[in-house]
Amino acid sequence: MASFKLRPSFSWVSTLALSVSMASALLSAPAALAQAFPNKAIRLVCPFPPGGAVDIASRAIALELSKNLGQPVTVDNKPGAGGNIGGADVARSNPDGYTIFMTTSGIQAINPALYAKMPFDPNKDLVPVSALVSLNNVLVLHPSIKANSVAEVIALAKAQPGAMNYASSGSGTSIHMSGEMFKSLTSVKITHIPYKGSAPAVTDLLGGQVMMMFDNIPSAIPHIKSGKLKALATTGSKRDPLLPDLPTMAEAGVAGYESGVWFGLAVPASTPRDVVMKLNAEAVKGTKSPEFVKRMTELGYIIMGSSPETMADMNRAEVQRWGPIVRASGAKAD
Repeated sequence: MASFKLRPSFSWVSTLALSVSMASALLSAPAALAQAFPNKAIRLVCPFPPGGAVDIASRAIALELSKNLGQPVTVDNKPGAGGNIGGADVARSNPDGYTIFMTTSGIQAINPALYAKMPFDPNKDLVPVSALVSLNNVLVLHPSIKANSVAEVIALAKAQPGAMNYASSGSGTSIHMSGEMFKSLTSVKITHIPYKGSAPAVTDLLGGQVMMMFDNIPSAIPHIKSGKLKALATTGSKRDPLLPDLPTMAEAGVAGYESGVWFGLAVPASTPRDVVMKLNAEAVKGTKSPEFVKRMTELGYIIMGSSPETMADMNRAEVQRWGPIVRASGAKAD
């Protein structure tokens, strides 16, 4: 009977070569992904309605990203719950870089302290890409309100506790917290009326349905210049370059008052680092575009553009700053 031996289908040399090839492919996968990204349209979720300051910034950076990335970047407005609805939508999206989020310092730091039940954790379910712009708020009144200074607003509010009201772009936004800080530092009782964004709030303020608002400067400035709204003070630590004749709230007599907001891009957690850095590079490039700088500064935005690490540090600082203020105000949202 003839004898024979089974020959292995792969020699040990072939097996080693295959292993090395697979390892090389795995190591090069992130680089390949970054080179391929993006190869289709990108969705930028704005968590507030069209027309407000966050929407304006979203559309401005979307235009720059579209040019820089070579793919359409479309703005998808998903307003509600102080930005939580849009944020939760992004947090649940595929972490592939094709869904990005225009977050705010209010969403990152105020909402977790304000809402009893958050639909997502903005500081765990999202990762920073770049802080883009910051801005101050401005105290504006309907012209029918008989107050021409911050001191007169305080006097009116104290004369009729609870009778005055102020609009906001939603519970937890910087506009809301600017009002709460005002109430806390002046010991006045003013009723908060939240909207699903700055634009609808301003519409009702222009119509006289509400009395006052600490609006973001970009959305308020056209109505201030036209005389349809009465501006009394800005909320930053120093006078705003776009409204230099207005005092700060501190200069107007509210000692210790300082409130502002910044906006930045974030993506779902687990998004590949190379994709994050690709988005960061093109976003920062966009903030340096002459067209972006001109448009934003004319509207009262302060240009930033940062690394993901700097934005992460800013998030932590805002949480430490706003958490105690929200708790001290007693403000709550469902």
